[in-house]
Amino acid sequence: MDGTVLVADDDRTIRTVLTQALTRAGCKVHSTSSLMTLLRWVEEGKGDLVISDVIMPDGNGLEALPQIAKLRPGLPVIVISAQNTIMTAIQAAEAEAFDYLPKPFDLPDLMKRSAKALDRKRLAPKPSLPPREAMEDLPLVGRTPAMQALYRLVARVMNADLPVLILGESGTGKSLIARAVHDFSDRRSQPFVTAQASDLGGVDGIATLLSRSKGGSLVLEEVADFDEDAQARLVRMLDVMGDHAPRIMTTSQTDLSARMESGKFRSDLFYRLGGVTLAVPPLRERVEDIPLLAEHFLARGERDLGVQRRLSPDAAALVRAYPWPGNVRQLETLLKRLLVTASEPEISKSEIEAALGAVQPVQITRAGTVEGEKLSASVARHLQRYFDLHGGQLPPAGVYDRILHEIEVPMIEIALDATGGNQAKCADLLGINRNTLRKKITELDIRVTRRRKLM
Repeated sequence: MDGTVLVADDDRTIRTVLTQALTRAGCKVHSTSSLMTLLRWVEEGKGDLVISDVIMPDGNGLEALPQIAKLRPGLPVIVISAQNTIMTAIQAAEAEAFDYLPKPFDLPDLMKRSAKALDRKRLAPKPSLPPREAMEDLPLVGRTPAMQALYRLVARVMNADLPVLILGESGTGKSLIARAVHDFSDRRSQPFVTAQASDLGGVDGIATLLSRSKGGSLVLEEVADFDEDAQARLVRMLDVMGDHAPRIMTTSQTDLSARMESGKFRSDLFYRLGGVTLAVPPLRERVEDIPLLAEHFLARGERDLGVQRRLSPDAAALVRAYPWPGNVRQLETLLKRLLVTASEPEISKSEIEAALGAVQPVQITRAGTVEGEKLSASVARHLQRYFDLHGGQLPPAGVYDRILHEIEVPMIEIALDATGGNQAKCADLLGINRNTLRKKITELDIRVTRRRKLM
């Protein structure tokens, strides 16, 4: 790797580690904690690549991207941020940052991206984003790999001329993803219309929908539930749309390919709707994001209601351990209620339990387990609660794989952390073949580094 890299971050540890790594790779490095200093270096013609944090003591790295592009049109910028929101990823993409990585990031991954950036030039910046306030209220927050991958895919497809299929359980935020795709696309000034199967009915149903949505976005909700007649009408609508037709987005809680194979969904419709698939993970599969989401909802309550609330350590542990069958919507509803009904500024564990209607109170530690409890008993307790939460109904099919996945991922991650990222030692510790470990790491999308993660 050859070139001069400008590093801007207010965290001295990050500056030091990046400087050492880039220098060892053959680069010259200038590092600073000041955005103004970075801009001065850019104006002076220094640097072949910029690696910049977003929140700096004297400015915002994202907001500085257009200025950097104006000063040096061909200078690539890699944005790193601890904000971990979809807005950060989309703003970085809109401002034509070469790449975006959330903190904590994997150093070898950042080095690979830096090498690519030094070999390529940036494109000219696109039109400016809509106001920041347009996305402030969307609870699309997450630092887990699954959510970050989703953010990057949204940023790539928002202006692609393709239909979008958004998959996810109820309450995961499918409609929010659709709104984000629209609001940050070139169609943002055009209408955003949501519709159900009933809106396609009648003599003028299709014509009315197309007239309302014009050249904007038309979101068809829960398309897997459309009956044969509605599916046929939808196919006809797609056939008659002209050059100025809306972008079609659909949402579904059900795997459409499985319904198509069983004969319950038209194959011609399936292939027309599945241009790009965005899969929104359930909250139980991104446990690390639960504290971030809770902070987001409590901060929004303070802004909207003027009420300050925080979770006690025990309450936070309970919130993190809860399976959330209703996903993000259930978490948001619960915290909205407690913003109003909590008796003290600090929300207690008992108030959370009362709001959730917990079957039986348990003493949960900060790690989310009962004090002195064996692993098998802890797993049994959480499984029983998971089944109880479905109110006498069976949970969705696939419980075996979901539970094994939830146990397997943290077990491998903790073992890797304990062995400093050494896969040979980790395989020995787990008692499995090294090739098996590598396969698991790939299949489960587990991030591995022999260096400590940067905060």
